[in-house]
Amino acid sequence: MRQEQFIARHQQEWVEFERWLQARAAHPRKARADIHWRGMADIDVPVVYRRLARQLGLARRRGYSPHLLERLQELVQRGHDVLYRPPPPRWQRAIEFFIADFPRLVRAESGVMWASALLFLLPLLASFVALQFKPELIHTLMPPQQVAQWEEMYSKAAQKLGRSSGDDLQMFGYYIFNNISIGLRTYASGLLAGIGPVLTIAFNGVMIGMVAGHLQNVGLGDPFWRFAAGHASFELTAIVISGGAGLRLSLALLAPGRRTRVNALIEDGKRGAALCLGVFLMLVIAAFIEAFWSSIGTIPAAVKYGVAAALWALVLAWLALGGRDRDAAR
Repeated sequence: MRQEQFIARHQQEWVEFERWLQARAAHPRKARADIHWRGMADIDVPVVYRRLARQLGLARRRGYSPHLLERLQELVQRGHDVLYRPPPPRWQRAIEFFIADFPRLVRAESGVMWASALLFLLPLLASFVALQFKPELIHTLMPPQQVAQWEEMYSKAAQKLGRSSGDDLQMFGYYIFNNISIGLRTYASGLLAGIGPVLTIAFNGVMIGMVAGHLQNVGLGDPFWRFAAGHASFELTAIVISGGAGLRLSLALLAPGRRTRVNALIEDGKRGAALCLGVFLMLVIAAFIEAFWSSIGTIPAAVKYGVAAALWALVLAWLALGGRDRDAAR
């Protein structure tokens, strides 16, 4: 085949491939969000690249002009750099998972997440309201010594809100252990076929509502709300998500559909493990805020509540919008 015929036959594909490299390869995240792209489909690129590599070999064997060989070599090299570039570093992949993949996974499980939110919030509100009318109900769940300890932690004499002793770094470690153990237990309760996660989520809501209601009754509501406001967005949302993951695990046992229960547990367990990874990161952030910000009693209430409102807006926007570019690409 003469060089002019060779160019005429393949020129259009070379132009389309070069256009794809310029428009799509340089910024893959933006490219995924561009639903109006009408050029070469991403799924066709590997086939076109292999064909282009064969054409370069043919051009060399036939002794075509250096100009043509240089152009084809450049296209092949650029395509190779895109298709065979190394994966992003693990730290970058972790950030992408937390920012985009995790909120997408939460939205994909919206049914169990809303159920978990109701199971958590309704008992919380009911127990808080109940204690406003019957303060003695606090002793049905907590012994007097524990009630006295809660009051001491939020008394005006306490040097740090929400704690009786220990420096910030020590309490940071304690909060991580405590919060994550609650989240993992909530998720693992899903193996008890529906009863476990329902009781665990509701019990967490009742406990938080009773503590808040009791402290409000005894005149310690102000320090409690100033302490809890900062980290509540990450901590409470993480508890709800871990509860939703537990409910999904229970559904795999109770209603596996056309899957066997073993396969359903494996598949939904993997999704639950990914959710728990995001919950872990959320609870680490909550523990950091709780140890180094929430416990500071000298910060005015207006500042504490303003920061809390901003954090709630951030968490809700992140869960609602994170990874939307990937959804659009699909």
